[in-house]
Amino acid sequence: MSTDTVRQNANKNKGGRPAKPIKRNQLLGVKCSILEKKTIQIKAKFTGLTVSEFLRNLGLSCKVDRPKIILPKEILLFTGTLNHLAANMNQIAKKRNQLDELNALERAQLQQLSTMVKQLALDIKNHLK
Repeated sequence: MSTDTVRQNANKNKGGRPAKPIKRNQLLGVKCSILEKKTIQIKAKFTGLTVSEFLRNLGLSCKVDRPKIILPKEILLFTGTLNHLAANMNQIAKKRNQLDELNALERAQLQQLSTMVKQLALDIKNHLK
């Protein structure tokens, strides 16, 4: 047999497992406690998947519960105060847009609202520091 014939035979049938169309050769590490690890392993076994398949499917299907965002009490109070101030200012603006003059009480209320808005802005700045 010639060397060309040997090379042709070698190229025809390499043997072994056929190549996969999509190689999964990237490793993604996950840190967890021993209890979490055992829980994941049990859930993967229960579904009939390997841990890798289980976590990959879970990650790709986006079926993970997100934690709910809970706003601090201060932020909720700021929001309530802003809504109250906005409603009062809207009433005054409506009256001014109708070309009605503000009486002394309304002018005092407007001054008070202005002071409250400034104080609220300062409170927010201080809270964010």
